[in-house]
Amino acid sequence: MSRLNDDGPRGSLKTGWTATVGDYAIDGGWLSGGEVLVVGDAAGGVYGFEGISGSVRWSHSEVHAGGLLALAVQPAGELFATSGQDGRVCIWNAETGEVATTIDNGSGWVEHVAWSLDNQYLAAAIGRCVHVFDTDGQELWKSEDHSSTIGAIAWSSEGELATACYGQVTFFTAASGEVLQRLKWKGSMVSIVLSPDANIVACGSQDNSVHFWRRPTGEDSAMHGYPGKPSSLAFDDRGMLLATNGSDSVTVWSFEDDGPEGTSPGVLSLHVRPVTALKFAHQGRRLASGARDGSVIVWRLQHDGEGRPVGAALVGGDKDMPDVVSGLAWRPGDRGLAAFDASGRVTYWRVMDR
Repeated sequence: MSRLNDDGPRGSLKTGWTATVGDYAIDGGWLSGGEVLVVGDAAGGVYGFEGISGSVRWSHSEVHAGGLLALAVQPAGELFATSGQDGRVCIWNAETGEVATTIDNGSGWVEHVAWSLDNQYLAAAIGRCVHVFDTDGQELWKSEDHSSTIGAIAWSSEGELATACYGQVTFFTAASGEVLQRLKWKGSMVSIVLSPDANIVACGSQDNSVHFWRRPTGEDSAMHGYPGKPSSLAFDDRGMLLATNGSDSVTVWSFEDDGPEGTSPGVLSLHVRPVTALKFAHQGRRLASGARDGSVIVWRLQHDGEGRPVGAALVGGDKDMPDVVSGLAWRPGDRGLAAFDASGRVTYWRVMDR
């Protein structure tokens, strides 16, 4: 049970609205300047909610036969993509809720999708290969087989695509797929995040560590001692703070000065079950965390990674069987926060400065 009670949100989190989807809410994101929140569920359903009221703008059930696996929104556009066990990638218009393009990739599961930061390219990881498409769904290139199933993908601010698998992180050019850099390490990586300037890449590993490289020099290092796999990683907007899960606390490493090597991380403790989701606000050092205890906490961090909670809430459900928080999404402007959970609930709070 969480240390929080069910009396409602506290601190900077203020009551907004709650809605539901048909199954476990996999992920979601904001489009149209925060007017639309799109959400995908495990049964293959896709939903669009009005940002202010939470009313359903449009909905489609069982879009992906067998289930939806991933959802990604354009960083500053009107399109989003979903993928599933049926081997398809769908590109949607968020305003109308209509599928603009369907890409059929055969029988392989499409486990990861991600839009480039300039909204021009869509990457999809299928088994050991990554495919890159334009906004019309035309395939631009396909990688050679990686050494294992691709565990995670991410785009850099420089227009490079990074993939993580067993043994290495690989960077490709967006337009042609030319390999730009390979960062090798003997281990299996399950998550990846890039600093805003693309100079640092960090990965969570199967061996319960976080491994990172400084790309200009190729130097690497690792942070060990996590009880679980660090599956959620997040950089702040300056690339100085790296938040990681892997336990019931949030561990925050500071890259200020010569860190994080030789320094102690900030440890943010209030959740009582493992942390499952992390998301920095678009600007500043506010971090949202969600956990298996159904709690969502907003923290205000210092430059050294230490911090204090400034807002907290529960996503609802039975207090003795709390819902797992599966994802978080700050609304553009950082004045609102949405959480997605295992019961198919979508909870939105208004966020006041603290």
